[in-house]
Amino acid sequence: MEQFGTNYLEERNLVKRWPQPIPAIVALIFTLIIFYGTWWIFQDPRGLMRMYTPYVGYMYTRWWLIVLIWMVYLFNYWPLKRSWLEKTHPITKGIVLTAISFVLLYVLIKGFFEGLVGNLGIAYFNPGQLTKLPGITEFFAIEYAALACLMFAAIASWLSPAWVVACEEAPWQNLKQPAKGISILITTFFLSTLIYFMTMHSHMGILYYPWQYFTSIAPPYWGNFANTVSGNFHVSWIMCCTVTVWIVETIWERYPFNLIKKNWLRHVVAFFGIIAIAFAIHFFLYFAQELTWGPAIRGTRRAFAPDWRWLHVGEMAVFFLVPAMFITFYCGNWPKKFSIPVNALIRTALTIFAGILLYIFYYKTSHLFLGTQKGFSHPQQFPMIPTIWLINIWLVHHWFMDNWPGWKIAPKTADEIIRDKEAEEALVRDVKWGPSFGWGLGFGAAAGVIIYFITVGLLPVFYNAIDIIK
Repeated sequence: MEQFGTNYLEERNLVKRWPQPIPAIVALIFTLIIFYGTWWIFQDPRGLMRMYTPYVGYMYTRWWLIVLIWMVYLFNYWPLKRSWLEKTHPITKGIVLTAISFVLLYVLIKGFFEGLVGNLGIAYFNPGQLTKLPGITEFFAIEYAALACLMFAAIASWLSPAWVVACEEAPWQNLKQPAKGISILITTFFLSTLIYFMTMHSHMGILYYPWQYFTSIAPPYWGNFANTVSGNFHVSWIMCCTVTVWIVETIWERYPFNLIKKNWLRHVVAFFGIIAIAFAIHFFLYFAQELTWGPAIRGTRRAFAPDWRWLHVGEMAVFFLVPAMFITFYCGNWPKKFSIPVNALIRTALTIFAGILLYIFYYKTSHLFLGTQKGFSHPQQFPMIPTIWLINIWLVHHWFMDNWPGWKIAPKTADEIIRDKEAEEALVRDVKWGPSFGWGLGFGAAAGVIIYFITVGLLPVFYNAIDIIK
């Protein structure tokens, strides 16, 4: 029976054409060329389509990410056949699959959100409906509608992969496509809708004066705790959830959750464990800004405004996702010679270090070649757009084009697939609960506390010593 692309990513054998680091360098140069070319065409304010308004470009960037996830993680390349994926040239695959993703993206935005929901349900999803209201110009109507769509996208970009990574497609893992994909899509879309109304809808309800008391909770319930009525508070922790899902999936190889043997317990612990890790990142990165820039002041704007600080938490988190993706896609998840915990620890350290360097590089140079504005908190400075756009390019390159030209695909034999699976299971079995593991956990917890306080003490020092923006 045709399996379409089920397990295609796991079972394909990508063979390097040259020894490392040449393939990784070639892939980086190749994808950066595509990134900058497409950025100029679609996003750059000086370019052709100029979608970086910024919310319109942000909306399409986020939803393109989700469409890519749907196509590969939820639907396993359905309706394309496995033989086509294995035999078609990577360039052809990249063009065809990217074109399909663009069509789906356009139908989703223009057909579902603006056409269906915006005309028959909630006006703020459709710019045309918003322009009928007194006091709203066409520009703000487009921006508000795009903001609503991208806020929904933030939630969907977390839950769509989370159901695959944490819940392992349960309880539909044994269904054939497209039944499996449709089941997961409906479930995650429903949960996204539910969370959207509890986290983002009230934000939209206070954008129009007078506040929409009848249709939303105004002022929003999180106002006193977050020190702002802005939905950026929720954007922050949801973005941290998105980043954490992919950290767990890539450089952590689903560790430590894969140590849990019972399926239902592993799924529950993984799903809520990811959320717990995300909240830790969420609050720490906000606290880090307090240490470097000083306390946020409610009622101010830009860098001292609490709403921007929460938004910047999500922005900072994405900077760490970029190197994590690169390590997995183009460095073969190096290193692999140690135990899973040690490998994951080294990769995490590399990710943090590279993420900090990328953060500094971006704010020093982005205004020179991306068409953004200089500064941390400028209204035209949204680093999540170019970083996620780059990640989208990498997903297309890795998922659709098999890392061409640095790699070539060589499908694994049945014996190779079995051996690889046994090797992965053996690595997990090597990490056993016991006295040594307990000592390791204790030492890790103590080291984590020490590193935390060292970081807290050094952040102001580093901030005063490094001039990112002059």
